[in-house]
Amino acid sequence: MVGDSPVMQHLYELIEKVSQNKFPILILGETGTGKELVAHYIHSAGQRRAEAFVPVDCSALSPMLIESELFGHVKGAFTGADHAKVGLLQSANGGTVFLDEIGELPLLLQAKLLRALQEKEIRPVGSTGRIPIDVRIIAATNRNLQTGIRAGTFRQDLYFRLSVVEIAVPTLRKHKIDIPSLVAHFLEKFSDPFHPVHEFSDDAMQKLLAYNWPGNVRELGNVIECAVALSSAHILTIDDLACVPGALGYALGDDERLPLVEIQRRAILRAVQKSGNDRVQAARLLGMGKSTLYRKLKAYLADSSKGAVHGRSS
Repeated sequence: MVGDSPVMQHLYELIEKVSQNKFPILILGETGTGKELVAHYIHSAGQRRAEAFVPVDCSALSPMLIESELFGHVKGAFTGADHAKVGLLQSANGGTVFLDEIGELPLLLQAKLLRALQEKEIRPVGSTGRIPIDVRIIAATNRNLQTGIRAGTFRQDLYFRLSVVEIAVPTLRKHKIDIPSLVAHFLEKFSDPFHPVHEFSDDAMQKLLAYNWPGNVRELGNVIECAVALSSAHILTIDDLACVPGALGYALGDDERLPLVEIQRRAILRAVQKSGNDRVQAARLLGMGKSTLYRKLKAYLADSSKGAVHGRSS
């Protein structure tokens, strides 16, 4: 996980706290915000880190086989069951089960999952016996489960069982100030070691900062990977961002190639200028906390007074 903004710092603190207990957790967030990554961090920082982490995509499981996938089955339980199968809940015994897209789980399976969590045991399909389980449940969804409860598509009692602790993963729109750091991370991840790409031109970075990222960090990663694949240079320019449909950027009139720290400084100063020196609005535009913005502006002013900064001031 990458980012030093206040919203990300708050997320890190929350992950550290909840990782030390075994209560069920419900992770909420838009598609692409990194909900599974949060679940991985909670598991790896907790007491069950030496045991299995088993992800289950509830939206991808076949409705005909989902019960068998979760609870397992005995030989002969149904046509084609020519051998017994251990379910995902049992295979994670002692560890963590991550139920992704829990809002997609059919109502009948919601009832059976609730019973398994309450009684801490499962009954494989076709079996009359029960098997005890000891798993931590982390669920995630990009849906509004309260709306599902009102519509009758999600059980309220299961919601209460899963949401002992809720974690909301912020959208990238709420912490745009982390984009330069994320870009650096993705450049390192996707660059060819024989043809490394280390930098973004200033106008290219401004285009990334101006875009609203409906697909969040996942979309940003895809854009950087695409840009690296299309580029033939060691520095990416705005021409390499054909993968950003509809993005609106700032044209600076040149193709400056700057360190990411300087790009971040210029982004902050431009946001202050664009907002008419309304620093609260500037912080909102950047997805940055007000105190962080004030601290950075104070540092820029101090550097300017020493003659260390020659760019535009606010």
